[in-house]
Amino acid sequence: MVASLARRFGDLSIAEDAAAEAFMVAVERWPLDGVPPNPGAWLTTTANRRAIDRIRRESKRDDKQKEAVALAEIQGPDEPSLDGCSAIEDDRLRLLFTCCHPALAPEARIALTLRMVGGLTVPEISSAFLVQETTMGQRITRAKNKIKAAHIPYRVPEATDLPERVSGVLAVLFLVFNEGYLSSGDHENAVRGDLTGEAIRLTRLVRALLPEDGEVAGLLALMLLIEARRTARVSATGELVRLDEQDRGAWDLGLIAEGHALVRERLAVVANGGPRPGRYQILAAINAVHTSVRDARDTDWSQIVALYDQMIRVDPSPIVRLNRAIAVAEMDGPEVALAEIDRHLGPSLDDYHALHATRADLLRRLGRSNDSRAAYDRAIELAENSAEIALLTRRRDQLGPS
Repeated sequence: MVASLARRFGDLSIAEDAAAEAFMVAVERWPLDGVPPNPGAWLTTTANRRAIDRIRRESKRDDKQKEAVALAEIQGPDEPSLDGCSAIEDDRLRLLFTCCHPALAPEARIALTLRMVGGLTVPEISSAFLVQETTMGQRITRAKNKIKAAHIPYRVPEATDLPERVSGVLAVLFLVFNEGYLSSGDHENAVRGDLTGEAIRLTRLVRALLPEDGEVAGLLALMLLIEARRTARVSATGELVRLDEQDRGAWDLGLIAEGHALVRERLAVVANGGPRPGRYQILAAINAVHTSVRDARDTDWSQIVALYDQMIRVDPSPIVRLNRAIAVAEMDGPEVALAEIDRHLGPSLDDYHALHATRADLLRRLGRSNDSRAAYDRAIELAENSAEIALLTRRRDQLGPS
């Protein structure tokens, strides 16, 4: 966009200032009005107008600038930019990296980017972070004020600056994808392909910038392997379908092949003495195990547990430990897994619906129907996704009266 403005107005400084001002307008307006359907065109049009205002103030336009002004003034606010689709992608990526500037606190970077780039609402972001809406709103406001005060530039950073920003960018993209994978808001569709598709598109752009970064490749592989299962995840009646019950013939084999190729690529790098895999590469490997068999009964649970053991060394969070316990239940039985959950995870995840849904399933398998029903009730109370609530309700009702 900056290059296009510079050509149009014949002044690089005017172009850079106009682009920065357009971004600041977006920071103010998008959280209130929503992200426009064509963010790149919106930013370009706004930057055009800011450049025109500056030229008028300075009253130093030459003939070329006058022609550019005339052209820009007749361009409507919703028309595509003159740079075409590549400019739209570039502007979205610039916005992503600007919001993930290292001057912002890590959680503020992620929250602001989810709002500005992902288009998520404050309640959806709060759900992703497991915090109150007021707390999340304050973080977003502080991040916007910091961008203003620090005059953070609207641009993709230089290659040498990418490593310090990329971890925040990947965290944002992962959360955007997760919101699409299992929507927490009041949406018509329990699974939002618009969000998962946009997260994959942006991750591909980041991979083009950093083709050797293992975590970028790992996140892309993870997204592809999960996205491959999207059409099989919700039944015709609107109920979430568990992984072991999905129609694997409906999975997208092209996406699975691409995801597996990325996982193999990273495994080869590690085998040849490369850096140890991070959380996204390990999660991609876990999903590669799940998608490598055509029958759920053939899943190699021992390999999945071993991968979660690696994951805990990288990210010893309660949610990772909960997912490991689910795999342990398949390998060592529900009693072992339940004991591990109740011993280590209860208090830390008491407000997390997946903890209670997992306990409900394990108690069900152990024949403890009353305890299972209570756990289902708590999971349903905390769950926000309509398809998941439908699944939990049916499984609870199958237990019969207490």
